[in-house]
Amino acid sequence: MRRGRSPICAVPLDFFILFHYFSTEPRKGLGMIEWHRVFGLTLADFFTGSPYRVEVEKDLSLKQQFVDVVIIEWEAGGPMPELPDGLEDLARHNLLSYKSRHEPVTGWTLDELLAYYVNYRKQASAAAKKLLPVDDFRLYVVCTRMPKKLAAVIPFKPFKKGVYEIQWATHKIHVLVLSQIPKTKRNAIWQLFSGIGEKVQFGAANYKWRQPDKSGIINEFYKHYHVEGITMPYTWDDYYRQVTHEHLHWLTPEERLEGLPAKERLKGLPVEERLKGLPPKEIEAYLKKLRQKNGKENRRRALKRPPR
Repeated sequence: MRRGRSPICAVPLDFFILFHYFSTEPRKGLGMIEWHRVFGLTLADFFTGSPYRVEVEKDLSLKQQFVDVVIIEWEAGGPMPELPDGLEDLARHNLLSYKSRHEPVTGWTLDELLAYYVNYRKQASAAAKKLLPVDDFRLYVVCTRMPKKLAAVIPFKPFKKGVYEIQWATHKIHVLVLSQIPKTKRNAIWQLFSGIGEKVQFGAANYKWRQPDKSGIINEFYKHYHVEGITMPYTWDDYYRQVTHEHLHWLTPEERLEGLPAKERLKGLPVEERLKGLPPKEIEAYLKKLRQKNGKENRRRALKRPPR
């Protein structure tokens, strides 16, 4: 269970989303909480306009227990996007516990998820005055790396590459190992969290953001992976060059030319283009000035020339 001291902040988007900041103290290096927040916000973007809404860091108790992500079916959404591996069988309520590459998946992880499920099911059933059916809920553990120690003590039933099912108490839990998920366009969102440089780059190139203003989240991936020493297939300079090129149309002509010397601004332009828009009088005045300047230069050189 993670605790926080600052309040929950509600963001009014076309999906319903809550996120929680867990500490007001400065942290050195990269904290794990950022990964959970970025993971949730990216899933929220993926389900934008779909028949599901996403709640991130959902508070489940007075003591501030937080399940990482809840994906909830709703009537106001549009058509379902092509779902990535492991999410094809969504229920009405889907609870996701996320573990980054730093965090192991243990028996305690599964115990926590069941506790979250119990609390959440009670809250979701409050209006109905009786518990909603078990089939209305699906439990997921999404992790970057394979939980080998856990897999050594309980069977992991494989469904497809990177997607498993385990039995924990009376519940089945779906386990998605993102570093094993195939590198395909439908799985681009998972590749972003795979922890493998080549796959992260593939995800960045192929994930289509539903909300363009959220595409800046990709900057968080590059920052995090750079800090963590994961080799990326191209450099920071390459990244900034690509981002600048993609968003160049946001700048005004004046902003695009800011800091560029006049010589560089005119480079490559034919004479006709350079003179276009100038009144003939200004062109004639400039040519007259140029002829006078050239005449003075010629006379000066002639005076310096030694007599024959």
